[in-house]
Amino acid sequence: MPYEVVSAYTLLVGDDSGPMLSVHTTASDAWHALDREVRERCRMRPRPRRRVTADAATRLADAWRDADPDFRYWNVTVHRLPVPVPVIAGPPMVARPMAGAFR
Repeated sequence: MPYEVVSAYTLLVGDDSGPMLSVHTTASDAWHALDREVRERCRMRPRPRRRVTADAATRLADAWRDADPDFRYWNVTVHRLPVPVPVIAGPPMVARPMAGAFR
């Protein structure tokens, strides 16, 4: 069975109120979720609907963590997952009779 490699991104954010783990299909979704989660934990208003960059989300999360580095943490990790892909439609197979058979 052939395999296809799929990427998945996990986000882990935690502090004294407990950890939060989420799984995302794109890096952009993971960075948006980090920005949203840190803003919520800081009681900041949500970011306007514009692109969140990885650098901006990292700076915000690092500043949040620096306020209490013993209890606050965050991590965005990429995972490369091999997923088996079944052969659904291959080339048609034609059975040929063997020589001397079926006489």
